[in-house]
Amino acid sequence: MSFWHGVFISADRIYLKVNLEVNSLSKAIIAKKEKLVDDFAAELKEAKAILVIDYLGLTVEEVTNLRKDLRDANVKMKVIKNTYLKRAAEKAGLEDTFVGPTAVVYTADAEDITEPARIVSKYEDDIDALSIKGGMLEGKVASQEEIKKLAAIPGREGLLSMLVSVLQAPVRNFAYAVKAVADSKDE
Repeated sequence: MSFWHGVFISADRIYLKVNLEVNSLSKAIIAKKEKLVDDFAAELKEAKAILVIDYLGLTVEEVTNLRKDLRDANVKMKVIKNTYLKRAAEKAGLEDTFVGPTAVVYTADAEDITEPARIVSKYEDDIDALSIKGGMLEGKVASQEEIKKLAAIPGREGLLSMLVSVLQAPVRNFAYAVKAVADSKDE
């Protein structure tokens, strides 16, 4: 038994009161964390491309620029505790190991799944501190090397312009030949 500011407090009552408060707070915190994991797992399930990157050593300015470029391309980047990330990955059906500081870059945009890889790879080339750990592309686990190869492929718009150029080449060559014949007859 002890007195505190003139109030008699029993050790059992303090313990029970604190214990009840901790339990109610713990349940609220656990529920909040579970919701965070569930929400992130749902986003991962919808994602067409997921990259796991190590961002340790990046300056605030570098991270801000990376996030801006990703946001402009409709790509999301989240930094989540590894314990939450592991739980979300299990719920999303992604079995992978997350070690060290980890950020997840992902997009649900089916139009161009190469965009996240291209943006992160560009930053990885410029900044030594950034590295790609691995990822998942359209539901299949991808290694760092596979992601680098994917990043080298032009985007959808670049591929379409190449296709148009290839389709125009025979017509253009024919027009040059006709012009050359016409020029030779003029001489």
